[in-house]
Formats: sequence, structure tokens, C-alpha cells
Amino acid sequence: MAYDLMSPGQNYDAVRQAIDALGPWYQFQFSLFYLKSDMSLQAVHDAIRRVMDPNDRLCVIASTAAYVSTYPQPDIDELNFVWFSPGS
Repeated sequence: MAYDLMSPGQNYDAVRQAIDALGPWYQFQFSLFYLKSDMSLQAVHDAIRRVMDPNDRLCVIASTAAYVSTYPQPDIDELNFVWFSPGS
């Protein structure tokens, strides 16, 4: 998932807490997360969107594979930990 929190507002803590409540996750970049969840895309979207301002943006995408090559090995290890962990 990816999001943009637009001004005014920008409650990053609330968004990250909402993501954390949904299952194991890995933060690739500041606003780009991989989340492992058994929830539907719509349910994930709705849970996160609830804590966002009306002008914020959110994209939730189902993934079945990934290729990561330029991240440091500890980051790849963390991603694999989440990828292979049970969903929520």
C-alpha cells in the first residue's frame, strides 16, 4: 500500500497505527508499506482510510510476488520475514 497525506492534517501516527493493527508489515519507504493480511483489499482500505483526512490519498494493492534488488540485505530479510509470516 502507498499513501500521501496532504496538508492540512498529515496524521502519520494514526495511519501507521491503523496499518500496525491489520497484520505484519514492512515499511519500504516513508509512505510505502507491504502488509500481510487475510483481510480483503476493501477492508484494509477502509480501516486505514478511517484515520485519514478527506484530501489524503491511499492505494492498496494485492501482491503475489516481488523482486527487490537494491535494498540492503537486512531490509530484504525483514521483508521476507513478513512475507512468510502468517497473516493476521
